[in-house]
Amino acid sequence: MITFLFGLVILIVGGALYGRFADKMMRPTDSPTPAVRLKNGMDFIPMGKWKNSLIELLNIAGTGPVLGPVQGILFGPIAFIAIPIGCVIGGAFHDYMSGMIALRCNGAQMPGLVRQFLGKYVSFVYHVFICLLMLLVGAVFIYTPGDLFVAQILGGSVDLGPRMIIVYGVIFAYYLAATLLPIDKIIGRIYPIFGAILLLSAVGIFLGLFLRGYPLQEVWEVGIMDIHPSGLHFIPMFFVTVACGIVSGFHSTQAAMISRTVSSEKHGRQTFYNTMIAEGFIAMTWAAAAMGAVQIGLVGLEDLQTKAVPVVGIIARDMLGNIGGSIAIIGIIVLAITSGDTALRSLRMMLGDALAMDQANHRKILILTAPLFLLVAGVLFFAKTDAGGFGILWRYFSWANETIAVFAFAMIAVYMRQNKLPYLMALLPGMFYMYVVASYILNAKIGFHLPWEITYPLAGVLTAVYAIAIARCRV
Repeated sequence: MITFLFGLVILIVGGALYGRFADKMMRPTDSPTPAVRLKNGMDFIPMGKWKNSLIELLNIAGTGPVLGPVQGILFGPIAFIAIPIGCVIGGAFHDYMSGMIALRCNGAQMPGLVRQFLGKYVSFVYHVFICLLMLLVGAVFIYTPGDLFVAQILGGSVDLGPRMIIVYGVIFAYYLAATLLPIDKIIGRIYPIFGAILLLSAVGIFLGLFLRGYPLQEVWEVGIMDIHPSGLHFIPMFFVTVACGIVSGFHSTQAAMISRTVSSEKHGRQTFYNTMIAEGFIAMTWAAAAMGAVQIGLVGLEDLQTKAVPVVGIIARDMLGNIGGSIAIIGIIVLAITSGDTALRSLRMMLGDALAMDQANHRKILILTAPLFLLVAGVLFFAKTDAGGFGILWRYFSWANETIAVFAFAMIAVYMRQNKLPYLMALLPGMFYMYVVASYILNAKIGFHLPWEITYPLAGVLTAVYAIAIARCRV
């Protein structure tokens, strides 16, 4: 357990130091924020620091920091080092800067920020990717919480029958209400309840590691990289698999959305940076729980690869009993639902901004929202009826998620360079993730399916082009 505890020290201490440095660099002011200056009763609404922080945490922490680490731990205990380092200097910094830049640009959403700092042509490509990602997020975060609820709480089959359709329908109805109504009417009121369930779930699993005595491997016992039972390469596969616990492009969209409810720039560090550190803790906890479950023979390695969703329920009940395990599972369901609703709300806001639509007009936003939900329903139907549908959905979701982060890091780097800030803080993680997404799609069967001997050098060339383009950007 030494490697795991050392990783937690990196996460907590490193997060405190790096977060403070980033905050001092940005120099938050007392100037009125967009929530105050542009208050419209729909999206621009000032809310308190703790409420914003809780909403941001629930927005960004979907099933990704649970299912991703459960599968990512197959790469070994190196995950306990990669997750906290990546979270501190990559994910948390990415989220913080996205939120702070949006605050200083009148609450602009990510497509607007990309257009402002990277140009209209890059913005067009970004729009395609972000719309794809948000639709996939909406579908994934109906599929996984729905299946978890039916299988683990109701104890039924997850086949597309009447019960499954009813559960999906209830989630759809909630998502529609959360997308259409003012942010303080549903999200601002019920998230504190969801937050309490989430905290009970995460803390319960963390304590269960020690109370149940789950044994954990050490990094010096099994090697460093490429020990995955299926022979998957650590780079890029680990970083695509464990996207939401390290760096997630989806988070930039949520930070930009919450920038419209932040009442003071001085709340930025807690609202944007520290919430990602909390998600890193959730990812570390579930990675350790999955490793320990394998070590005691509770589940097999193959289960982590092919049955990650039911594995979560098995671990939760073994650690916490039937009642405590059910609460933990409900906490995971909450994670998913509170990311899916704001994903579709963000998509509505971004498209509305692009169309210069009055988003305080309920009729207009309903017209905009309806086709989005029909598309999500279509993706969900494919995932449920095709034998490999969910696997395809998850892989495209993961890759699109990291690709969006590459755009966000580029935007942040250009902003920092223009404002004479140390832009290497954004450029270097952006280059790393450019290499990850390029090498993944070049090699993957859902991509170009090139051999690694060609993939790695070509990904290096694309990464160099990315860095040069940022350095020369003069928008």
